[in-house]
Amino acid sequence: MAKVELKQPIVEAIAEEIKDAQSVVLVDYRGLTVAQDTELRKQLREAGVVYKVYKNTMMKRAFEGTEFAGLEDCLEGPSAIAISKDDATAPARIICNFAKDAPALELKGGVVEGTVYDIAGLTELSKIPSREVLLSRLLGSMQSPIANFARVIKQIAEKDGEAAPAEAAEETAEAPAETAEAPAAE
Repeated sequence: MAKVELKQPIVEAIAEEIKDAQSVVLVDYRGLTVAQDTELRKQLREAGVVYKVYKNTMMKRAFEGTEFAGLEDCLEGPSAIAISKDDATAPARIICNFAKDAPALELKGGVVEGTVYDIAGLTELSKIPSREVLLSRLLGSMQSPIANFARVIKQIAEKDGEAAPAEAAEETAEAPAETAEAPAAE
């Protein structure tokens, strides 16, 4: 069996993983401790990001003819690939945050939604909050005016509610006098 035949399934597996990816980030993982690598993999997995180590030649073949072909220049030295199909900024965000405490982890480059980014570009992208955080902020900003409106309406209702018993008491006080006059007129 030829070496090419053995490598083809791996190339196809990489191609399948990147097929519908919103983002792909390449990193140099040399120098990470086993504990750091395990923690990084856990954080990426929890965010739905696939993180694997492949040979550069295999990734180059898988990237050929795709939007990820621009990453070929980044495939020098040991490379790990982080792939996200859901959250475009998740790999860059998690890896950049993790690299703050593990300086051995180095970004190489990435493709996010079809655009090739260098290390500086990925670092900027990593500052974008996750989709869930952005949605919660949007909902919070939408709820704020509604909550303020509801609070004002409640205060008006409470104010009118206090006035209503006072008016009812005034009407009740006047009512017996009118009833007293009514029988006298008969």
